[in-house]
Amino acid sequence: MPFNTADLCDEFTNQVKVAEPIFYSYGGKKKFSGPIATVKVYEDNVLVKKALETIPEGTVLVVDGGGSRKCALLGDNLAAIGQKRGLAGVIIYGCIRDSAEIAEMEIGVLAVGTNPFKSIKQGKGHENISIQFAGIDWVPGHFVYADEDGILISEQNLLK
Repeated sequence: MPFNTADLCDEFTNQVKVAEPIFYSYGGKKKFSGPIATVKVYEDNVLVKKALETIPEGTVLVVDGGGSRKCALLGDNLAAIGQKRGLAGVIIYGCIRDSAEIAEMEIGVLAVGTNPFKSIKQGKGHENISIQFAGIDWVPGHFVYADEDGILISEQNLLK
């Protein structure tokens, strides 16, 4: 269903929270929305890959990477998994790599920056927990709406 975050803010002022504007858009899809699934990791993308392979179609994977800019938590191979599985998008409080390739993919990808260095592979972190960054709480099952104007969070689906 089509939407604009500005219109959603106007219509649902008391039901939405706006994320701080710290993200850059890298995916080919600039507008996306869906229920939130979360992982919390630090410079390790094993759980990111696992989530991309298992969360339901239409979901937005939200990754708390601690804001680290020392390595990438998502590259073109992982983004391709998300695209192939029909995920709405990925929001990463951390970096990505392969940004030129990801820009050609039909998936939303927001991150704080890029870094060509790959992450470690230890599998440490947490899945499906509430996480906090960009001034808001990201709760699994809540809904996220992202477009060129920003990112909104709501407890309910606003596009019914």
